[in-house]
Amino acid sequence: MRVPVHMPKLGYDMVEGRIESWLVDVGAAVRRGEPLAEIETDKIVIEMEALASGTLVEIVHLAGEDMIPVGEVIGYLDDGS
Repeated sequence: MRVPVHMPKLGYDMVEGRIESWLVDVGAAVRRGEPLAEIETDKIVIEMEALASGTLVEIVHLAGEDMIPVGEVIGYLDDGS
């Protein structure tokens, strides 16, 4: 089943962020808790962990694109179910 990956809210005031880099390529497996992407806010760059195990099957927003609202889908994992 495809599991959406959302732009996380990394701070109380955060309303948007930018993907600094994807740390996993499409087609690669990732386990829950492993780094998936680096997210840039107005203050810091932080690693975003995968919230589910699976294979990254689609990247919706590429690294370096414009700011993305918190909660927007940035990619999809396939959890194999």
